[in-house]
Amino acid sequence: MQGKIALEEHFAIPETLQDSAGFVPGEYWEELAARLLDIQERRLREMDENGIEMMILSLNAPAVQAIPDTGKAIEIAMRANDYLAEQVVKRPDRFQGFAALPMQDPDAAARELQRCISELGFRGALVNGFSQRDGAAPLYYDAPEYRGFWAECDRLGKPFYLHPRNPSPADSAIYDGHPWLMGPTWAFAQETAVHALRLIGSGLFDEHPGLKIVIGHMGEGIPAMLWRIDNRNAWVKAPKLHACKRPIASYFRENFWITTSGNFRSQSLIDAMLELGSERILFSTDWPFENVDHAAQWFDAAPISEADRARIGRDNARSLFDLQ
Repeated sequence: MQGKIALEEHFAIPETLQDSAGFVPGEYWEELAARLLDIQERRLREMDENGIEMMILSLNAPAVQAIPDTGKAIEIAMRANDYLAEQVVKRPDRFQGFAALPMQDPDAAARELQRCISELGFRGALVNGFSQRDGAAPLYYDAPEYRGFWAECDRLGKPFYLHPRNPSPADSAIYDGHPWLMGPTWAFAQETAVHALRLIGSGLFDEHPGLKIVIGHMGEGIPAMLWRIDNRNAWVKAPKLHACKRPIASYFRENFWITTSGNFRSQSLIDAMLELGSERILFSTDWPFENVDHAAQWFDAAPISEADRARIGRDNARSLFDLQ
């Protein structure tokens, strides 16, 4: 399929490059670093060779979210966003941007989001999971202190991509002795899925029903669990323990979109389509951590209708991100 749009596609600036060093064995680091630092050359060739018309770019992980000094987090976020804007303006027909946000300070994050949307023309934000702040436990965005940020996000009307990171060391005891479970194998999905469910359970989407949240990797396992989340022990009549007013699945189907990033499995795609509908799914690759050709060749041959392929591959992104 020609004209695909991909939107979990990462870059790095020198200040954040080393954040990605642990995600591949050492002998692959030179290659991954080169992929992260490139935007206008090899990345464009990969796109041209695999039918990708546009990428919406975002900073690598955990980057800003892992800077405990709030002032430094604000500085790096602004520096990364300014650099990305410079790259986008060179080829706006091929690249658009997601804002990096210093969520350590909700007010500063709201201001930076507003700047990125109104001044830099970005299409939304991508945040790498919880944030770290000196002297604080990991900061999850269902906390009351983030309600003002979400109000601004709702007002601006742009999507918020909740991207994975590994759980904090204090919350990782279950993985002790099993490092292979960290990262994309399992911990990324578990961490992001719980964060997304916390947002729903907090009542956030009752207060701001217009919020648009994107999560990757075919929904971080949530689509396959939606029925069980709402229907476990259905014979037991007990009061609900979360603040949201409706079933969890109803918010996920109304306020969330998922991408195919890093999960190139037709059975998983079809399951997600059955749970959510093809209008809630977006093509992505997860470059440079996954190969563009692996993503594109799988998607182009996936056993779905051509109408669904067009929706997932291009049309949903055009609509959601207001792309011409």
